[in-house]
Amino acid sequence: MTRPQPTPPADLQDQVARALREDVGTGDATADLVPAGRSAEATVITREDAIICGRPWFDATFAQLGGNVAIAWMVSEGARATAGTTLCTLQGEARAILTGERTALNFLQLLSATASAARRFVDAIAGTGCEILDTRKTIPGLRTAQKYATAVGGARNHRMELYDEVLIKENHITAAGSIGAAIATARKTTEVTVEVEVENLDELEEALAARPDIVLLDEFSLEDLRAAVTMNQGSGRAVKLEASGGIHLGNVRTIAETGVGFISVGSLTKHVQAVDLSMRIRA
Repeated sequence: MTRPQPTPPADLQDQVARALREDVGTGDATADLVPAGRSAEATVITREDAIICGRPWFDATFAQLGGNVAIAWMVSEGARATAGTTLCTLQGEARAILTGERTALNFLQLLSATASAARRFVDAIAGTGCEILDTRKTIPGLRTAQKYATAVGGARNHRMELYDEVLIKENHITAAGSIGAAIATARKTTEVTVEVEVENLDELEEALAARPDIVLLDEFSLEDLRAAVTMNQGSGRAVKLEASGGIHLGNVRTIAETGVGFISVGSLTKHVQAVDLSMRIRA
């Protein structure tokens, strides 16, 4: 089933404004060499295959700069583009196009790369019934943008921030005293989803007894993942299982086929390599 296109985040305009302040500062000394009021046209192409993502940030960059820059897109948000494809054309004040070029491309190339990475993982497990999740391993200040991009690529967002889900990890368990104690406290103090990370089958047994909503199976072998699924199904209190740690395109389908419901992949946002894009201006 095709998911609806995600909605750009509420802080998009703030992200663009921050990026422009960072890049432009007190003014663009080089763009000012061009006579004021001169018009120009520009074309953006991709030099590699990619899922295109970030159009709203690209558009917002030039809208905030002014200069009456009109942008005509040839590729839809979330669409697959092959190397050499023209993504859009721009027409308007030359100074504005020159000043906004780097900021606009930075957003487009980063978010397209994030969406492309997500799509590769989603395609790799197609038909298994498992879902790919992103993580909080995002570029500081751009979490909502990258989470939007993973969703455009077909992945599902894990928790956005610390407040919207309890995720009990090793350090929390140590501080709380035990897996059971941490989960029991969470149930008393919050109504959000409670997830706990376990590192072996003994910890899984303890976690299942405490009845969290989700158990994160960290760095489990394939054999132990299969055993965890069987243990969960036979527990009489089956919870959702999420696999994490050491996930890559070479093993993700095999992991999905163990029967886990989710696989979280930090590299979607942490190891992203920008898509190679190019803008060419015609005065």
